[in-house]
Amino acid sequence: MSLQFINVPTANSQPPAGLIVTLHGWGANAEDVSSLLPYINLPNYQFVLPNAPFPYPYSPIGRAWYDLRVENMYQGLTESRQLLIELLQSLEASTGVPLSRTILSGFSQGGAMTLDVGSKLPLAGLVVMSGYLHPDAIAAASGEIPPTLITHGRNDEVVPLQAAWKARETLGSLGVAVNYHEFDTGHEIDPQTLNVLRNFALDTLAD
Repeated sequence: MSLQFINVPTANSQPPAGLIVTLHGWGANAEDVSSLLPYINLPNYQFVLPNAPFPYPYSPIGRAWYDLRVENMYQGLTESRQLLIELLQSLEASTGVPLSRTILSGFSQGGAMTLDVGSKLPLAGLVVMSGYLHPDAIAAASGEIPPTLITHGRNDEVVPLQAAWKARETLGSLGVAVNYHEFDTGHEIDPQTLNVLRNFALDTLAD
């Protein structure tokens, strides 16, 4: 089993300046993420948008990285973690872009997966939008955790703002370079978030 994904090459067909892998949230899918790319405006970068491996229980087109229902909380996380690590390691060969020029990003449940998997690989950077920490995810990290951008809405009704504070505090205590932004928004990816993501990618992958 391997993850299916949408591959979006550079706009000019030139070798990419970097690779950005973006993970959707619970119940969304890769197509949802692809609709945001024009607003990120990074034509010289390649994007890979994986679909989570599990069906979403409430919609036939939604996908899930693991179950979030109380009775099955975190079921599937171990499998998704392994599949995502395998995908990221395989992209180096298929895209020609090393992990050291790859940014892993994600929204909500995808943001939690970004923190979990991204803390275990030598990536250029991590972007966590409205995300949260899995229990003990960072404790199992080996080596240095990449520079991390955390964005969160102050009015987030799905993932409380405190989740962003906890992630910032945990990473900061480990000496990780954290770039932190709060916005007056809810549980969403808005233009402010995409602008901050764009600037972080350009700064992180600057030659």
